[in-house]
Amino acid sequence: TGVFQVMTPDECHFINGSGRVRFVERLIYKREQLAMLESDVGLFVGDTPSGEKQAQYLNSDPARLEYYRAAVDRHCRHNYEVSTPFLVERRGEPAPSVSISLMPSSSQRGPGRRLCSVLDF
Repeated sequence: TGVFQVMTPDECHFINGSGRVRFVERLIYKREQLAMLESDVGLFVGDTPSGEKQAQYLNSDPARLEYYRAAVDRHCRHNYEVSTPFLVERRGEPAPSVSISLMPSSSQRGPGRRLCSVLDF
């Protein structure tokens, strides 16, 4: 018995806006990176002996490789275009204000309750 973790995080690296974009897919097992694909390379590259076997298997399927290569447009550039108005163009707006205050409790002994207020978002 035991617990293990498998992760395949995707990363989008943007250089000069969406002009130069790099997609990275990592294969991680038990906190160790086994292999990764960078869209610049276009193939999975193993980082461990087990990862080399995984990379060889994944690279043997042309349709799978094309799917990952197309992720630059399908995943990265698409999300950049969708998110830009919310993330980038809001820079000039005032930041929200947050305040945390202690509210005494009339019915209970002790420190009371915390009140968190967020304004201007």
